[in-house]
Amino acid sequence: MNEQIPQTPPAPLTPAEERQWAMFAHLGVLVNLISGFLGPLVPLAIYFIYKDRSRYVAYQSLQALIFQLIWWIGGGALTGVAWAITGTLSAFVIGLICVPFACIISAMPLAALGYGVYAGIQCNQGVDFKYWLIGDWMRGTLNG
Repeated sequence: MNEQIPQTPPAPLTPAEERQWAMFAHLGVLVNLISGFLGPLVPLAIYFIYKDRSRYVAYQSLQALIFQLIWWIGGGALTGVAWAITGTLSAFVIGLICVPFACIISAMPLAALGYGVYAGIQCNQGVDFKYWLIGDWMRGTLNG
């Protein structure tokens, strides 16, 4: 007597809920301020929870995930390399010339933080936000 109960598909999100969860996906970048690197887990979790309920939330959360991986984690690694090179070359005085460049590179994760917050605000206002370069690529990936 193994009766299977048919499962109903999850209810789609309302437009207000879509805007809210898309905003939370982008604002996941703020988690990096506390943890340093756990911010990408926020849009990843939102994607897996809501991917079947809203294509908009799926698109926005994947965009936020890729953006954070590239600019926060990649930018952080590049910053570490830039300062390591600057520190090593400082023994030969050439490194002092590299200090301004290392400072500019160090601002990359902070610029990404501001852009992520801007994206969250745009999504909350109902704008179909797309990151420069990443947005078109992600849209093509989701559409197949």
